[in-house]
Amino acid sequence: MSITEPPVSAAEALLADGTAVLVRPVGAADRAAVLDLYVHGMSDESRRMRFLGTSPRAPELVADRLCGPGRSGVLALGAWADGELVGEADCQETAENGGGSAELAMAVADAWHHRGVATLLTEHLVHAARKRGIREFAADTLAGNRAVHKVFSDLGLPVHRHLDHGEIQVRVPLDEDDEGYLGAVDERGRTADLASLAALLRPRSVVVVGASRRVGSVGRTVLLKLRRGGFTGPVWAVNPHTGVIAGEPAYPGIAELPGVPDLAVLAVPPAVVPGTAEECGRAGTKALVVFTSGLDAAQARRLVQSCRRHSMRLVGPNSLGVAQTDPEVRLDAEFGGAFPLSGTAGVAVQSGGVGIALLERLAWLGIGVSTFVSLGDKYDVSGNDLLQWWESDGRTDLALLHLESFGSPRAFARTARRVTRTLPVLTVDAGRSDAGRRGAASHTAAAATPTVTRETLFRRAGITAAHSVAELVEAAALLHTQPLPDGRGRVAVVSNAGGIGILAADACAEAGLELPPLPADTVAELYDLLPAGAGTANPVDTTAAVGPAELRSCLDALARAGTVDALLVCLVPTALVQDDADRPLRALLDGPGRRHLPVAAVLLDQEVPVRYRTCADGGRLPSYTDPAAAARALAHARDRARWLAEPPSAPAAPPDADTVGARRLVDAFLAAHPDGGWLAPGTTADLLDRYRLPLTPSIHARTEHDAVIAAQTLRALGHDGRVAAKAYWPGQVHKSAEGAVRLGLGSETEVRACHRHFRALFGDRMAGLVIQPMAAPGLELLVGAVQDEVFGPLVLLGLGGTATDVLGDRTTRLAPLTERDLETMPAELRAAPLILGRPGAPETDLTGLRHVLAGVSAMVCDLPRIVEADLNPLIVRPDGVVCVDARIRVEHRPSYDPYLRRLRRPALAGEAGGP
Repeated sequence: MSITEPPVSAAEALLADGTAVLVRPVGAADRAAVLDLYVHGMSDESRRMRFLGTSPRAPELVADRLCGPGRSGVLALGAWADGELVGEADCQETAENGGGSAELAMAVADAWHHRGVATLLTEHLVHAARKRGIREFAADTLAGNRAVHKVFSDLGLPVHRHLDHGEIQVRVPLDEDDEGYLGAVDERGRTADLASLAALLRPRSVVVVGASRRVGSVGRTVLLKLRRGGFTGPVWAVNPHTGVIAGEPAYPGIAELPGVPDLAVLAVPPAVVPGTAEECGRAGTKALVVFTSGLDAAQARRLVQSCRRHSMRLVGPNSLGVAQTDPEVRLDAEFGGAFPLSGTAGVAVQSGGVGIALLERLAWLGIGVSTFVSLGDKYDVSGNDLLQWWESDGRTDLALLHLESFGSPRAFARTARRVTRTLPVLTVDAGRSDAGRRGAASHTAAAATPTVTRETLFRRAGITAAHSVAELVEAAALLHTQPLPDGRGRVAVVSNAGGIGILAADACAEAGLELPPLPADTVAELYDLLPAGAGTANPVDTTAAVGPAELRSCLDALARAGTVDALLVCLVPTALVQDDADRPLRALLDGPGRRHLPVAAVLLDQEVPVRYRTCADGGRLPSYTDPAAAARALAHARDRARWLAEPPSAPAAPPDADTVGARRLVDAFLAAHPDGGWLAPGTTADLLDRYRLPLTPSIHARTEHDAVIAAQTLRALGHDGRVAAKAYWPGQVHKSAEGAVRLGLGSETEVRACHRHFRALFGDRMAGLVIQPMAAPGLELLVGAVQDEVFGPLVLLGLGGTATDVLGDRTTRLAPLTERDLETMPAELRAAPLILGRPGAPETDLTGLRHVLAGVSAMVCDLPRIVEADLNPLIVRPDGVVCVDARIRVEHRPSYDPYLRRLRRPALAGEAGGP
């Protein structure tokens, strides 16, 4: 396969030191830049290493090969920094080893060595080469070229070397499934990200542009907060119209400052923002926070271009600001309320109002903040960036997010999955209403609402998703101070009033928690410990007469029982303890640490929804006013424990697929139908067959006579005498809903009558009939997939047939599926007993079902232009699995590698964003 067109688009990415560069294909117009790189950007020794000798003509010959007219089989990528070509990497396909191999070479300007230019270019070249079918890179290098050998060694792919007459021949297999490579890419991305964020979150100096003398203005407020908050570096103000602000000098412009600010916060009108950003970039500023809102598309584009050109990270626009409570920094560049309480919770929000509310709730709860970032319109810095910062800052042990959109959800999920292993990550699941549902045709697409895709993303990443800020704080209060329960979620409810205990038990059940019966010896022990009349089942009713020692012993006994994983203790003030109303509470706070279980309290007379109580051992215990809030928090803790306990799972083994043939089918359809559409039944069957997916035999009959012959053919092949007939026309989706299906046709007369009926009903739009043998009865399931433009491919399993949308029994996963996904998806359905077996009914063919799930996952990952696929119904029985109807829709859509390092392309005003 020749590399005739560069299979890669331009992308901006970060080098190891945080510098932003543009990576794009080298074209004919770049010959002068390439030659200048070789001749003026590289020393004689660097050229010798690049060209394996000292020939003076080598630079021109290579520049001609990369940029000249006859470039068949050549793919070259360049890295540009502020318009200057600082490095290039290229490969040329060879016929060696039967094809699929390409000769690799690279060159970097001497001034840009040791900054990761060659590695970044090679990563992008790997991505592009894989798309073109290249399976291996080969390179001839001099033995002394340590720099290029380090690039190969650090890449994360297998490297094979052979020394031959002073040259080292290198072979690099491009193993697409190599986790080591993806891990190395992740680590390089994390290092670059952290370097680029330092000026934003640990600046040495700050300038407020747009600070004014008007009391209450944003600029003046932030300037005063920076100074009063104790920022440890210089703070300057820029205002061309005044020389003094709040008693401090103001400078007319960035160029007049006494130093170069690491961070600039902009409180200027929208029309002024792009020019101010450019001025900051030229001065050497490396980070911007833009408070301004209301930028139009042109202004927004110029702002982003300046930031990328000058390697500035950008928060906003429409940001509330940022805060860093580290005593060595004490940065308070936001115009919310008071300077956040110092602590260990990282907070990132898109909505400024949500940010203010969240900071206030955390403050009165007593959870301090390590870093606060109001992302605003999120043109650059995102939740993914902040997760990587918190993972590495040495302070943060709890992450709280409020994200209204995702720029690169696959990258976010991969980062979050890693970060969540070490600290809880909580988010508010914003935008869950039906207004977010997009129009869709297939059953799968209709089911894949924005809510479903987000929930699937959060589940894969191990993120705790709350439905409100209040629920977020409730869960954070417990996760921040209590040990995790066992993943089974078994709770003992203890109360000093039966009514509140019953409410708590109901709340636990509604949250999916279990209240198991207590062991007989524990029941007997509680009977001896507690006052007369106490209830010793679960929930435990201690009665209002319980004393501190008795309550303490009760809790200890429950913790020792071994049948519960958490304690929910509900206390109400009663007349029996008016002399000392806090006696039961003090007993609760005495020694929760020694019980090694998470404990949550419910105190109905508490003034605030959730607060901490200080324990005798110095720890903190969360107490709630509502049993439902406490139960939700315990359920979130159980879910996190379950997720952490899951062993890493390998990707699902793909079927022995003919991916080349499958791509040709899709390409041919799109060549004939540039706007895309639904594949014809025959093409659908061919495509499914390429992935070994079991579709029942189908014959397309255009005429009445053809239909009769098709039915006779199926009978001759040994199928049962009766057939199903389905009317077909281009663009058709739901056959049953339109009355286009007839089942159980036995005789020639019935087949002919069916064809005539359909012709009368559907007229000329009917293109023919699909004749199939009747499938044996079984459980009808739906297996489908959608290609979400933001989230990527999503695979769905649910009850199928005509009632699939009514029953709504479904589960989803982001593709590619893992082996564990194949095991857990069927078990998550309400219909799981019908699939997994139950007394009197054997399990269905689970191996066959998993094969179908793995095949659909592989198909939509390999073929990103499949935007919808429905296998419905998929009939599963103990002796096999067969699909009796399938629909696939394709359209032109570029592939997207979620692991390729690049800065996100923001959704600007009036434009569609991208990953």
